[in-house]
Amino acid sequence: MTWRKLLKYTAGSIGTFILLIGVYLLAAFVLSRISVNKEAGSEQELAIYIKTNGVHTDIVMPVKTTLIDWSQHLPPANTTGKDSTAPYIAMGWGDKGFYLETPTWADLKWQTAFKAAFGLSSSAIHATYYQHMQEGADCKKIEISHTQYQRLITFIRSSLRSDTAGHMLYIPSNAQYGNDDAFYEANGSYSLFYTCNTWANSALKSCGQKACLWTPFDKGIFYQYTQHP
Repeated sequence: MTWRKLLKYTAGSIGTFILLIGVYLLAAFVLSRISVNKEAGSEQELAIYIKTNGVHTDIVMPVKTTLIDWSQHLPPANTTGKDSTAPYIAMGWGDKGFYLETPTWADLKWQTAFKAAFGLSSSAIHATYYQHMQEGADCKKIEISHTQYQRLITFIRSSLRSDTAGHMLYIPSNAQYGNDDAFYEANGSYSLFYTCNTWANSALKSCGQKACLWTPFDKGIFYQYTQHP
């Protein structure tokens, strides 16, 4: 292959890559602006929240209700602080490598990013206990019915891996973000088309709440709750 042909091939490959990124970002923007409407006529019987750290969306729920006690499945004893008094638990799904091997963006390895982008690694649930929820731009309250919450519980439990006795699979790790969080094995694979925020968006759909048609980013979810209260 001559240098001219090599340069032409390289330029074409780079151009195709840039075009694909552009198509992906455009699809993410357009589809995240298309709303999946909230179910009509449902009772407002309990509150859940959506919470973002600026990149990743968590679903926040009461620890204990008549429908489930999450502390029995994801025990506070698995956290560093072991605080059993927290009334809220946040859950987010994501790539296991990102969660456990990338405490900061500076620690990101290309192998981790490549595996995550193309669904080549396993996933995990990050569970965090909270004493308080503060509503704001990064935290939105959503009132749902018990029936809708039961569907959300079913969705989340289907995302968590368990042993033959039904116990969730705790991941021993020093990668916690604070004193009140822990990691658990999860089902599914992270990819460019099913991200942590896609999972959170699907969780909202599962319980009949306002959501995006599709989104890989937290901005799409929060757009629905900021522009269309």
